Amino acid sequence: MMKLTGINQITLRVNDLRKAEEFYCDILGIKLDHRVGANISFLRLQSDLIVLVKAETVGSPGARDIRVDHFGFRLASDAEVDAAARYLDDRGVHIVTYPSRRREGRAFFVMDPDGNLVEFYSMYDNGIGGDSMDVDLSSSSTYDGTASREHLVEEGDSTKSRRSRK
Repeated sequence: MMKLTGINQITLRVNDLRKAEEFYCDILGIKLDHRVGANISFLRLQSDLIVLVKAETVGSPGARDIRVDHFGFRLASDAEVDAAARYLDDRGVHIVTYPSRRREGRAFFVMDPDGNLVEFYSMYDNGIGGDSMDVDLSSSSTYDGTASREHLVEEGDSTKSRRSRK
């Protein structure tokens, strides 16, 4: 049996390589490690890699045909999760769900420029716990941050695509 120790890389097909680099490097602060030709970029976050590959066919951020369900970035605390949500919201990033409590920590989801679902989360030292009364079951729209784009998450907003979670 294999003994996997982590994720080596995540490869994403993107419509616009430079726009994707701007999101992951300039907004999220991940380092551009190197490029291979004009169609592949390797981004490094400590020992982890995200590989951006120019898609052969154009994808739409509103499409439901998703090749990667989602991937997540871990943050050190619940407070950092909330701060990250405000930071991304202030930069016009499409917030799919605002921070909410889960059994293992706090999390929210965004979409990158190509419609890939990205999670940001904190995790308690003991990992995922059993059923708990302190789990926040409220709607993600109850986020109490001072989002600059509140009008985009109002009830009935049909201008943005929503991605359902399984």
